[in-house]
Amino acid sequence: MRKANIFVLLATLLLLIFNCSSPTKDYLNESEDAKSERMAWWDDAKFGMFIHWGLYAVPAGEYKGEKVSGIGEWIMNSLEIPISEYEQFAREFNPVKFDAEEWVSIAKEAGMNYIIITAKHHDGFCLWDSDYTEWDIMGATPFGRDILKELADACENAGIRLGFYYSIMDWYHPYAQGIFEPKYNQWANDERSNPNFELYIENYMKPQLKELLTNYGDIGVLWFDGEWIPDYTSEMGKDIYNYLRNIKPDLIVNNRVDKGRQGMDGMNKEGDFAGDFGTPEKQIPATGIPGEKWESCLTMNDTWGYKHFDHNWKSSKTLIHDLIDIASKGGNLLLNVGPTAEGLIPAPSIERLKAMGQWLEVNGEAIYGVDPSPVDRPEWGRYTVKDNRIYSHVFDWPADGKLSLQGITDIKRAWLLSDSSRSSVPITDNTAGISLQLPLIAPDTVATVIVLERK
Repeated sequence: MRKANIFVLLATLLLLIFNCSSPTKDYLNESEDAKSERMAWWDDAKFGMFIHWGLYAVPAGEYKGEKVSGIGEWIMNSLEIPISEYEQFAREFNPVKFDAEEWVSIAKEAGMNYIIITAKHHDGFCLWDSDYTEWDIMGATPFGRDILKELADACENAGIRLGFYYSIMDWYHPYAQGIFEPKYNQWANDERSNPNFELYIENYMKPQLKELLTNYGDIGVLWFDGEWIPDYTSEMGKDIYNYLRNIKPDLIVNNRVDKGRQGMDGMNKEGDFAGDFGTPEKQIPATGIPGEKWESCLTMNDTWGYKHFDHNWKSSKTLIHDLIDIASKGGNLLLNVGPTAEGLIPAPSIERLKAMGQWLEVNGEAIYGVDPSPVDRPEWGRYTVKDNRIYSHVFDWPADGKLSLQGITDIKRAWLLSDSSRSSVPITDNTAGISLQLPLIAPDTVATVIVLERK
């Protein structure tokens, strides 16, 4: 790493420079009104695309005949691949079929409103042309194109908000976890430590984050991960949060910028600061997270990064129900795709996204910009709310057409959202509660939405 040698020589000088350029405004105690205004677009968006893509797509979950048992993007750590061997994947990474406009089009047709891509995952490889390393798309691969630049341009043209995932943990950098090869990963109780980690933060991580915020247009979100490592502290997280918000005041930052996340629920349980939103991983909280902004990140199969032998795909119906469930509880869905080394989003992912987009084309009014359900979820589906309307998402259509609206009162009118004529559905209101007399056959076997207009 030629640039890394320069980094080592200038480390002390740069540390002084960055320490002298501390944030001028403290954003840690932002008012609730200011936060709500800043996050309004994110609250309304509800549905985004997560993209896990990097060098790990080359081995695609298998190396030297051994298949990784876990997620694909962890293959460097899981199979304990030495750095010198892992570097060969960069020399093989030439995704000539990558088309940023096609990716963005797939997201837009799916009804997604924002994209988060792994600018740098745990293996440290960067999908952009960074001035601070040659372990990037321009310096280490034959591809020679700035992927993030092309994606940023395509998102701007399509009206899609773009955000970047950035791993705090770095298995490649010698001032981070690279020193521990080939047992790279550190959990919170790991006694190993890198005495140069603060230099990594100040002279590598912060400058790279500034590149991402200043060179790629109007970035909406920075999505951190890997904050569990022992050398990283809550104080570092707060400093980075302020550093970023001083560069871009309207930026949204997930809770993993801070220390203290415990478990896959993705919520901070220590300290007094947790970024702007929680990040439940591969799960949907049973009752949502009352009083908090949150986003469930889910996979379509069992991995994030591409694994050629993972064919355990969730159905389109399941994914649509997940989206509705999350919206009904006040959250967002960040749904992952793991492109191949050629630069293609797998066909099963595209098929499911297309089905979700078709459903949202008809029913998006009941998802985008909604508030969570005011009552417990009914046995037949979910509720969402917007203004004076309650949306009943019916998963299990009643055989006799009679639908009981548990917990709902004061309804003056109802109609099928898919019915452009808005023909009224008969309402019965008596001591037993409100019920609707629906058609005997469900208009949509996945989820039919009925609009309830309040008095």
